[in-house]
Amino acid sequence: MENIIETYDITKKFNDFTAVKSVNLEVERNTIYGVLGPNGAGKTTLISMLCTILHPTSGTATVNGYDIVKNAKEVRGSIGIVFQSRALDDILTGREHLEMHASLYGVPKKVRSKRIEEILDLIDLGEKADEYTKTYSGGMKRRLEIGRGLIHYPKVLFLDEPTLGLDPQTREKIWEYIEGLNKREDVTVLLTTHYMDEADRLCDKIAIFNQGQIVTTDSPKNLKRELKADTITLTVDDIDKFCKKAEDLDFIKDIFVVDNEIKLMVERGENLITKVVNFAVENEIGVKSVELDHPNLEDVFIKYTGSSIKGGR
Repeated sequence: MENIIETYDITKKFNDFTAVKSVNLEVERNTIYGVLGPNGAGKTTLISMLCTILHPTSGTATVNGYDIVKNAKEVRGSIGIVFQSRALDDILTGREHLEMHASLYGVPKKVRSKRIEEILDLIDLGEKADEYTKTYSGGMKRRLEIGRGLIHYPKVLFLDEPTLGLDPQTREKIWEYIEGLNKREDVTVLLTTHYMDEADRLCDKIAIFNQGQIVTTDSPKNLKRELKADTITLTVDDIDKFCKKAEDLDFIKDIFVVDNEIKLMVERGENLITKVVNFAVENEIGVKSVELDHPNLEDVFIKYTGSSIKGGR
């Protein structure tokens, strides 16, 4: 399948700080691609370069076949952008926002009204189109911002933390809209997120991003399958003692400490819980809790970065 985004050792430095370091990624056309990482990892800086808002310190990228440095105007005409921070004017209606954006992006007048109605239908705001956006809920505002980013028929839509700060029900709705527009609008979606469930639910492929670098890329399914391990999570009264003693246990594939919890990567964990608890008791280590989980993206992130996406050691 053809790639619509490709980066070539793209790097961005701010004085002595390297926010994005020699990143290479490939995004296939008409897919949903996720950049998964904690806040401060460099995700927003990366897409800001792809959107031509920031100029790379070195390296480059192509978006829809255009070089982001040499052909910035053509890149901007190929993309839609929805950033984390809200960018709506409360004294405008939803329809007025779409009309203004369509005009700015040069959508021909003869198709503008039809396109606005298509977008209002897509984001389910037809009944609220002529109300001021100050009356909109957080989810409605987010949907309007997504719709505004689509008004000019972009080939790529960039979504920076699209559900940040939204309640679970609204997040679910936004996910449905993103899945729908990917199919109905024939648009490639590149989103950044620090939500594991969002990446797992939406993305055909993800790049795990940490400290300005991509540490691995693949589909969520393949990344989880790669672990071939369950996770036994323990809280104990002496973390250091348990970890030191557990180094000699041959059935533990890996061990991490995250947020004062011990995570043991094992195979067939259901057969090992009793064994782990007995081991702790034999070494006079009190066990406060124990849980078993099958592989998920949090485990993948820990494997490749050594910490949880929320932080840890």
